[in-house]
Amino acid sequence: MFELFEHTADLGLRVRADDRNGLFRDAGRGLFAMIVEPAPHGEPVERRTFSIDGDRDDFLLFDWLNELLYVFETERKLFGDFEVSISDRGLEARGSAFELDLRSYRLLREVKAITYHGLKVERTQDGWLAEVIVDI
Repeated sequence: MFELFEHTADLGLRVRADDRNGLFRDAGRGLFAMIVEPAPHGEPVERRTFSIDGDRDDFLLFDWLNELLYVFETERKLFGDFEVSISDRGLEARGSAFELDLRSYRLLREVKAITYHGLKVERTQDGWLAEVIVDI
């Protein structure tokens, strides 16, 4: 589950999940919810594999979202249907890629960058919580 929240001139993403895999999966979904509506759908044009090294959850989240944003910006592809696996060495993920067709999607805003400001990933009594602020 994710939600967006206002943060001065920026926008925040708050994610809650039962486990770390779900946390990172929903963070990826949340990033694209900031950018377009509706959520990526239809027949994917490809399945993309992502592999990110890291042993700190907060930096791993930053790198994961930054990689997704980079691919969106350079290839104009949206991602959904993530399968994510987190280990002590990093993240392995697969996602369905969809072409950004402006007849099917409406651009909501430009996400310029993922930031370290307010970045957190923590285990809570109810599962896992992450927050990240993006520059818009």
